[in-house]
Amino acid sequence: MRRFPVVIASALLGLAGGAPAPAAAPAQREITRWEAPYDYSQPGVAAPYAPAQPATRRWTLCAAFPHIKDAYWLGVNYGMVDEARRLGVQLRLVEAGGYPNLNLQREQVKACGSDAQVDAVILGTVSFDGLTDVIGEVARRVPVLATVNDIASEGIAAKVGVSWHEMGRLAGEYLVRRHPGRGDEIPVAWFPGPQGAGWVPFVDRGFRAAIAGSRIVIRATAWGDTAKSIQRNLVQGTLDEHPEVRYVVGNALMAEAAISVLRERGLQERIGIVATYFTPAVYRGILRGRILAAPSDAPVLQGRLSIGQAVDLLEGRPVARHVGPRVQVVDRAALKRIELDDSLAPSTFVPQFRYPAASTQ
Repeated sequence: MRRFPVVIASALLGLAGGAPAPAAAPAQREITRWEAPYDYSQPGVAAPYAPAQPATRRWTLCAAFPHIKDAYWLGVNYGMVDEARRLGVQLRLVEAGGYPNLNLQREQVKACGSDAQVDAVILGTVSFDGLTDVIGEVARRVPVLATVNDIASEGIAAKVGVSWHEMGRLAGEYLVRRHPGRGDEIPVAWFPGPQGAGWVPFVDRGFRAAIAGSRIVIRATAWGDTAKSIQRNLVQGTLDEHPEVRYVVGNALMAEAAISVLRERGLQERIGIVATYFTPAVYRGILRGRILAAPSDAPVLQGRLSIGQAVDLLEGRPVARHVGPRVQVVDRAALKRIELDDSLAPSTFVPQFRYPAASTQ
């Protein structure tokens, strides 16, 4: 069994030297570090983002995603591939095809962990605790790092992510600010996402906590996988049953699907859309005034951070065990202030499952 030192860095990733590529490291950006790793009950602290130094050997990393069928995970994929290029390491990607596919992801993670060429596994889980036993097995040979989705901490060497409770809370607080004080109830339909996914219970609790005691009232809750066709059906069914709703709120695929549903029904001016995370389609919706707002947890930057964290761990450098981007609420006024490259992959990027590509290795 190989052992890898994990040290809590006193200044987050600040030991990294060398000049990073400009696209990967705009100066003076802040990220968040949690002093108590994996514990979102305590607020994180702001720290400067200093990218990892290039690797001294060509490590091989295996990343397991829940899926890569939407632009959010495409952004994580892009961030990982671009950072692997910058740091000089190899990357393999497997994806489970969706949140219902726990058994498939378990097998994928086992395969990554048993491959003698793989030096570390980076897991974007489909389930909060459905892979705990597998992680324990794999972690006896190589480190397992978590990315994006919340996960039980057993066996996890380090983590990149944000509080999905905060993401839900910020979406709820946005609506509360739009309708302050006393007055008539404002009915909303709530689309958290797939019920068993690691992030969804937290975004659900955050949203509900934010609107408690306010005029915002949930009239209907619709759970479902983050496939656009599924979310479109959920929006249509909910509006049929609850025509009184004033807002549809929830996952980005719901927000994207709701634009066309509301247009077809002539409801664009009566019903507002708020997303709980930021994607290219949500960005376009905000830009065109079709979506009101969404918190951004910078998925491209999360991909970069995960690769850098894994490389630092393998190189025996000091590692901050739990970091994530600074979450920002994006509305039309905020578009000119945010670093879009941290959230959105280039429009020409397509899913990349190996870096370098097989033909160039």
